[in-house]
Amino acid sequence: MGLFSRSNKIEAQYAPQVMSENFNYGYTNLGVYSIRRESAISVPSVARCRNLLAGTIASIPLALYRKSTGEELGSPLWLEQPSLSQPRSVTIAWTVDSLLMYGLAYWKITELYADDGRPARFEWVANTRVTYDVDVYNSVVTHYYIDGISTPMSGLGSLITFQGLDEGILTRGVRTLQAAIDLDKAAQVASSTPQPTGFIKNSGADLDPKEVSGLLAAWKQARMNRSTAYLTSTLDYVTTSYSPKEMGYNEGKQFLSTEIARLCNVPAIYLSSDMNSSYTYSNLLDSRKDFVSYSLQPYISAVEDRLSMDDITARGNIVRFAINDTFLRQDPMAELLVIEKLLTLGLITPEQAMTMTDQTPNGNEGMTS
Repeated sequence: MGLFSRSNKIEAQYAPQVMSENFNYGYTNLGVYSIRRESAISVPSVARCRNLLAGTIASIPLALYRKSTGEELGSPLWLEQPSLSQPRSVTIAWTVDSLLMYGLAYWKITELYADDGRPARFEWVANTRVTYDVDVYNSVVTHYYIDGISTPMSGLGSLITFQGLDEGILTRGVRTLQAAIDLDKAAQVASSTPQPTGFIKNSGADLDPKEVSGLLAAWKQARMNRSTAYLTSTLDYVTTSYSPKEMGYNEGKQFLSTEIARLCNVPAIYLSSDMNSSYTYSNLLDSRKDFVSYSLQPYISAVEDRLSMDDITARGNIVRFAINDTFLRQDPMAELLVIEKLLTLGLITPEQAMTMTDQTPNGNEGMTS
């Protein structure tokens, strides 16, 4: 599927190379991951990290630029709304979700441009629906399947593959995620049984099984209604477990929350409920810059670079997130001071200055540049 073997039309997609050592032989939906996504996302810290990464990137517009000059070009329709059935932010959010969880994301091509065969519309495809074959060296994907049905490797109905910069947290974070899931289960059991787990010891005559069942049911119901208990002289309650406080559930959750933040490459303070208490506008902007550089950039680069490849975007053009115009926009007062300095030096015109602040010059029909 080399570029020079094609006709005058560009066809997607290029067969990607298998990069991870934890090769799953294509069966992403048959339990090869020790942790499933629905279990991982049930952990609040994982959900928080996922929403920070996917939600933030999804809120930033995509734009088309000329690579040589940096000039912004008119964006094609698919860049503003990749899928016909959902907003761009939804498609991008679930794409980042797939990259975070699995290290791979898939878009199915649903429409093509007639002039060059490049994709015109897509739809996001869940990783659990996709399987694939590889070559004899287990290094290059040779064929894809969706829900077990063969898909073409180019043109309409084929898959666009976004490759992450690592294997995804479901592969590299198995122990941490499993520990968090187990701790949540243990805390749930402890909260559903307020009294310590134990058994009732009978030092008198043996009871009939039906009487034992009735006694245990009455004991459980009474403990749900009140904490004080009464037992006869022949019955003793013997505890067999530590209390939730002794088990250190709260401390364990705090520790695992920090570990999950590291796993997802998100600053631990972003998982705290009081993260905004010590921020001012100036250090908030610095924090956002760090967040983009160290947390968001791997996913931003994976999406930008894939959409900029020749089988999707014409050579010489690139796709980029408009981060500086939205998420990293400067303090309005500092921005005005810079514009004022540029006007004083005669480097820009008043019309250009108004454009820089997203304002349309009034009465521009009478103005001259």
